[in-house]
Amino acid sequence: MLIQLAIRDIVLIDRLELHFSEGLSVLTGETGAGKSILLDAFALALGGRGDGSLVRHGEAQGQVTAVFDCPMDHPARRIAAAAEIDVEGDLILRRVQVADGRTRAFVNDQPVSVQVLKAIGAALVEIHGQRDDRALVDPATHRAILDAFGSLAGEVQAVSEASRRVREARQALHDHRARIEKARKEADFLRHAVEELTKLAPQPGEEEALSERRIVMMQSEKVATELNEAFEAVAGSASPVPVLSAAVRKLERRSAQAPSLVEPSVRALDAALVAIDEARTALEEAIRAAEFDPRELEQTEERLFALRAAARKYDVPADELAALRERFVADVAAIDAGEERLAALEAALKEAERAYVAAAKVLSAGRRRAAEALDAAVQAELPPLKLERARFITEIQTDEDSRDPNGFDRVEFWAQTNPGTRPGPLMKVASGGELSRFMLALKVVLADKGSAPTLVFDEIDTGVGGAVADAIGQRLARLARRVQVMAVTHAPQVAARATSHFLIAKEAVRGSDRVATRVVPLDDGPRREEIARMLAGATITEEARAAAARLLEAAVR
Repeated sequence: MLIQLAIRDIVLIDRLELHFSEGLSVLTGETGAGKSILLDAFALALGGRGDGSLVRHGEAQGQVTAVFDCPMDHPARRIAAAAEIDVEGDLILRRVQVADGRTRAFVNDQPVSVQVLKAIGAALVEIHGQRDDRALVDPATHRAILDAFGSLAGEVQAVSEASRRVREARQALHDHRARIEKARKEADFLRHAVEELTKLAPQPGEEEALSERRIVMMQSEKVATELNEAFEAVAGSASPVPVLSAAVRKLERRSAQAPSLVEPSVRALDAALVAIDEARTALEEAIRAAEFDPRELEQTEERLFALRAAARKYDVPADELAALRERFVADVAAIDAGEERLAALEAALKEAERAYVAAAKVLSAGRRRAAEALDAAVQAELPPLKLERARFITEIQTDEDSRDPNGFDRVEFWAQTNPGTRPGPLMKVASGGELSRFMLALKVVLADKGSAPTLVFDEIDTGVGGAVADAIGQRLARLARRVQVMAVTHAPQVAARATSHFLIAKEAVRGSDRVATRVVPLDDGPRREEIARMLAGATITEEARAAAARLLEAAVR
């Protein structure tokens, strides 16, 4: 629910901070005091259209902040979390309106787009009034309202899942048909390519290995002579090994006579002999590696050139030839087995469509039952609201050829305001006052069916009085047991049923010729006086005060 509304420098409001509680809160005041300004500012914080003219004259910018306390699993928090907004604690919606028309939006002090702010605001607050832009009776939402009233979430989910399976089956069939058609056009080429690539049998990494082996073989002739000469120097007739070995033996025989002189030299000579032996081993391996059959070089080059020619022909890297062959084989197989697979996919699509139609028919039947119950429930609320000759109608148009994830029903709320007149869409048939009362009746019926936690009604009692105004007050109070309700009203019967009462008035700004809108919470005495003013007008009589007291007493009972 809304717990705080702070407004700064918006039209006639310089600074204003209001605190709200559960139940029914009413805002009253004389015409022109600023009630509409207050709602315009609130709507701005909820993502409504900005306008530079909203900024208080002489100021660079104004701002509105609305603070909400709502459950952690509330849809508004999910929307905020999806926008990567920290949702711990209260939800704080803030809108800055600059005098040049620009606006900035924030949620929990994080900048957001106006679209995100509007989505969160719509989940938190509904504003209903006589102006179309505040009525929030978009026909696009009527189907969801009916589904919520009828507790049809399971049936809606079943249709949505069936619709998803139809889309997937249709896409699979479309893709397979396209693949077969493409493969048929290229059948001769594909079969020839498969035959050619099968015969070539390319392997991943083969080109690189062949290229390296070719380079080694081409360089081998150049280094073979030098390798043999080095081997001859190390292990041939000119090898120093015999001479060094003889020297080691002679020194070892003298070791006992002068060990400190001989042993270091012997160790060094032994190390030299070991190094020479390692060099001999390495040279032998290099010589063996350098040996090759000239025919091997020829075969390697032929294979390498064949791979590269195929890569150029099929416009892929040589390493991808093997994978390309597998794709071509699959395409050929698709041609050969395509008709059988095509028939299976067509059957799967028909089955998915059959399941969708069955689920949608169940949902449609549920909607018609819910529509009858909704119409009866709303109709029962109309007579006390001076709409006893009117009818509320949930119009359902079913077109089985028009299918979407929500079924094939189009739902719209209609009304017949007088017997003998033609029923039509609620927004087009009902006058401003009638529309507001229809919406009140509808909201009373739907209060526990997914309503926003805060409902605002703007002067829905205009043009009525007496018993009708009292009936409106009763219903607002009843609605306020389930959700938070705020009402801008001129009816004392409505004001008397409030749990919180705010007086809106204009007063002169001290030391200035300007005026500002002020909002004051009223306790028992001032509240009775304000209701008496609403009853009597400019001159408050004792009779009016007594009548106000009676209204307040009746509201408590």
